[in-house]
Amino acid sequence: MSIHIAAKQGEIADKILLPGDPLRAKFIAENFLEDSVCFNEVRNMFGYTGTYKGERVSVMGTGMGMPSISIYARELIVDYGVKNLFVWELQVH
Repeated sequence: MSIHIAAKQGEIADKILLPGDPLRAKFIAENFLEDSVCFNEVRNMFGYTGTYKGERVSVMGTGMGMPSISIYARELIVDYGVKNLFVWELQVH
């Protein structure tokens, strides 16, 4: 468990999708992951781990802006050993 993420060691996959919006993370988990399990609800920043096409993967919201994502990215890498972070940036013009 880290300051901003309530997961225990091993609950987060080494590959994680970071869509920003925590409700988008919840939507992805509910609609695309099999056997998804919630590992974080701290500050309503939902995080889930499940499988996608047989591959273990996690998805978690990060909130808005670089300060917020840097907090979560650091904890995921340093405290949980995540190897691959995929940041989903949606731009609307």
